[in-house]
Amino acid sequence: MKHRSVVIGVSAIQQKGDFENLDEALLLMDQAVKEALSDSGNKSIKDHIDEIRIPKGFWRYRDPGKWIAKNNDFKNIPTTYVTKIGVLQQNLINEACLKIENGEINAAIILGGEARYKQLRSVIEKKEYFETKLDENPDFYIKAKEDLYGDEELEELGAMAVGYYATMETALRKNDDENIKEHQNNIASMYEEFSKVASNNEDAWLDHPYSKKEILETSKKNKMLAYPYNKLHCTSWNVNQSAALIICSEELANKLEIANKKRVYPISSTENNHMIAIQQRPKLYESLGMVYAANSINKMMEKLDIRLDAYDLYSCFPAAVKMFSRSLKLESEIAKTITGSMPYAGGPLNSFVIHSTVKMIKKIRALEVRHGLVTGVSGMMTKQSFCVWGKEYQEQFIFDDVTDRAKLDENPVELSNIVEGEGEIIGYTIIEVSENAPKAVIYLNDEEKHRKVVSSFDKNFINLLMEEEWVGKKVKFKDGQATL
Repeated sequence: MKHRSVVIGVSAIQQKGDFENLDEALLLMDQAVKEALSDSGNKSIKDHIDEIRIPKGFWRYRDPGKWIAKNNDFKNIPTTYVTKIGVLQQNLINEACLKIENGEINAAIILGGEARYKQLRSVIEKKEYFETKLDENPDFYIKAKEDLYGDEELEELGAMAVGYYATMETALRKNDDENIKEHQNNIASMYEEFSKVASNNEDAWLDHPYSKKEILETSKKNKMLAYPYNKLHCTSWNVNQSAALIICSEELANKLEIANKKRVYPISSTENNHMIAIQQRPKLYESLGMVYAANSINKMMEKLDIRLDAYDLYSCFPAAVKMFSRSLKLESEIAKTITGSMPYAGGPLNSFVIHSTVKMIKKIRALEVRHGLVTGVSGMMTKQSFCVWGKEYQEQFIFDDVTDRAKLDENPVELSNIVEGEGEIIGYTIIEVSENAPKAVIYLNDEEKHRKVVSSFDKNFINLLMEEEWVGKKVKFKDGQATL
């Protein structure tokens, strides 16, 4: 017999202020759980929690779930999961829903949190930052099987996400046939609108609506982090934020007399877990698995005769929003966020999807939205997810994993072993390796259409890369360095 999964409790919290008034991530997550339990209307739900699922953050705790369960006097000791970057946040929700549907568990909590802002304040105020030491391992510690990076791109760009997304952005710019000025104006206009949404979101980290001009112009507070991105194009990691969802079976919700006004249902979700490092992607501006997952969710909505009236597209950088929008075939005038996006609403590492989902559920509860779509990303636009939420009861939660289809149809591009030669630029960015020392990082197809990542410190060349479109042009390379 199939059961029905339903969200009954949510919370989203944040803290600002001086160091002494801020909590570490563990306490933020604990508070989120307390508020989600209270939000359900029946705190005895805590006696029925079978699983706690948490995406790993910047924190060092091995298993915050068991500590939170004990601190809140859970009747049963739940099975705990911690997932590293490389595992979709939506996957935590999907697996819990599927287990509930199959009768394997009765209820689960999905939560995440970060205290990077407290760590930042510790540096500013010269205070020592401590975390509660939790040495016990979770029941399941899950990480991705594949590496996120290719060797050459990791050497040139390091592990920070901004350079990778900026490279995809230049590939998107060329594919969209935008000149540099048009492109800069377009992404600034998009994020101007997002900041307006954030300024009206009580859960958002920033409440200042930024103008297009403020986003476009570089300054001490808006430095270029990776061409063409300034700081105001990029996700805000330095936040104190946490969020939690409680999902249970419809039968348990009925038994506990959870009010109908609290109930919101996961309708359908799709995932693509086919992972290819950017260096080897056939198209830097498109993921075939993402297209398949978007097509699948659209077909499901058509079959169910459901019209989506709200979206929150994953928004760590403009490239992510644009790729999701393109895959869903959304019209340009459709609003792409209800949170205000990760640069302005806040982008806690590896747990923002929980925040955007909580916001969507609140909107549905308030009858501002009938059916809403939340998207998610893992890694460098590496894996993608889509999930539709609604107020109406559906017969069952529909899930589609398109990974195997994507693997069949999207093969990694072979890496180049040529040391010296000529290649066509397919994407690039410019980062600052030290003060006033910019470096161009360039993705190429060599003469055999094999993939290579090279760099250049030539300031004249770097200036040209920012003034003219170079995607599609050819450059020479030798020993990892590009030359005109």
